[in-house]
Amino acid sequence: MSLTSGNDHPPFPGIIQSLEELRPRVGEPHPAVQNKAISSIDDHIRAFLAKSPLFFLSTSNKDGLCDVSPRGDHPGFVRVLDDRRLIYPERLGNRRIDSMQNLLDNPQVGMVFVIPGVDIVLRINGRAWLTQDEQLLADMQLNGKLPVVAVGVEVQECFVHCSRALKLSKVWDQDTWLPEQEHPDSMAMFRAHLALNGVELKE
Repeated sequence: MSLTSGNDHPPFPGIIQSLEELRPRVGEPHPAVQNKAISSIDDHIRAFLAKSPLFFLSTSNKDGLCDVSPRGDHPGFVRVLDDRRLIYPERLGNRRIDSMQNLLDNPQVGMVFVIPGVDIVLRINGRAWLTQDEQLLADMQLNGKLPVVAVGVEVQECFVHCSRALKLSKVWDQDTWLPEQEHPDSMAMFRAHLALNGVELKE
């Protein structure tokens, strides 16, 4: 599927092209919602980060192509350095380094933090840098291994996101979870997608 841009014909009907078209369909936000974001890490944000073992990181490259990927570790693996800075480890993975490559192009990041069983999420937006500082890395060892690098984030805004999405999805309700035998087969997907790209995975 090709990406559309500029004057290319959009692939969907009824495209909205301006805020003037969009706002009447959505309505105006409550003043409390408009003013809930803060630009520093307060005690509430610290407490949430200390309990979160997982967040989703949004980045984009210089051309605006976006990527979202999860980061997980022990609760509190994202460390608060002060009221404007936090840092997290990048451990060795599949070596695609999509997010880190994007950060070299464009430092703007969005982060969505979750706590298992909790319906609200924490959103943090800011600017990020890759660091190889030995002292910072030493403070984030896991099983005696240093992270490859660390990512430091200068916070621009923090706010709690309402619980609607997680409540509607019932993501924490075990009664809605698929039986294990119905889980997507990640290796089958991996092999199929490699085959579409003309690559055969050797045993």
